[in-house]
Amino acid sequence: MEQIIYLNGLLVSRKDATISPFDHGFLYGYSLFETMRAYRGHVFRLERHLARLARSARIVGLELGIFDLEKATYETLEANNLMSARVRLTISRGEGEMTPDPATCHGPTVLIVAQSYAPLPDETYQRGFKAVISQVRQNSQSPLSRVKSANYLNNILARMEARVAGADEALLLNERGFLAEGSTSNIFLVSGGNLLTPSEESGALPGITREAVLELASALGIKAVQREVALEELWQADEAFLTNSLLEIMPVTEVGGHPIGLGIAGPVTRALIAAYKELVQKEAGLSRGEFFEGD
Repeated sequence: MEQIIYLNGLLVSRKDATISPFDHGFLYGYSLFETMRAYRGHVFRLERHLARLARSARIVGLELGIFDLEKATYETLEANNLMSARVRLTISRGEGEMTPDPATCHGPTVLIVAQSYAPLPDETYQRGFKAVISQVRQNSQSPLSRVKSANYLNNILARMEARVAGADEALLLNERGFLAEGSTSNIFLVSGGNLLTPSEESGALPGITREAVLELASALGIKAVQREVALEELWQADEAFLTNSLLEIMPVTEVGGHPIGLGIAGPVTRALIAAYKELVQKEAGLSRGEFFEGD
């Protein structure tokens, strides 16, 4: 089946989808995106993703246009006959002149792509990810640290470091040497049964899964603190895990060759993984069987 893409209000085949070479998203990285996950046709917390997109758009001065993005997202899933999927929504400043002047752009470019998604096997979650500390630094003073911008080169460079080192993810420190986030994830530590995660002021993206984990921790009676996190606290942590919309909650069992805690997924991480799955089931209106079949 040919892939169908949503582009500026129309559903078109992938081969017919074209974007101007003068689009400022391409020329200057002036664009935002959201990566979402659909479970059995339900996009988890789509409204939160769209709210973050709207906040980010205000920060960078990008008009979202008149498109119904929720409707467009589900139309894209339906057009591709997808139930379990990864969905990427991208909005750029649009076509303009070759000079870096956004005033020359005449309207946003809106692109939605959906593809089938198969989660990583249970064995990977049991083993956990290996991570490295990247040489790339996150600038916590930049407004881009709080938006999901397609200006993503720092993240890509960090991921390249992880790949060269044979690791699964790279962790970025900010300009002051505190933990910020992963190249495509947020980072949590567990110490003494409590959660600790870098604050947004540290340069952490306000992740949708991160937000859900903080809610779940509160419901489970787990104390969670958002603040500056020193690198030494990572080495001393009992557990650590990463969050993003596709991975959900992934244990981190080794960083830079050093085991975290016992080097296995810990009890707090496992409890949150189970609670997150229950949350997805509840919000998507799925039975347990439907969830695991589609997951």
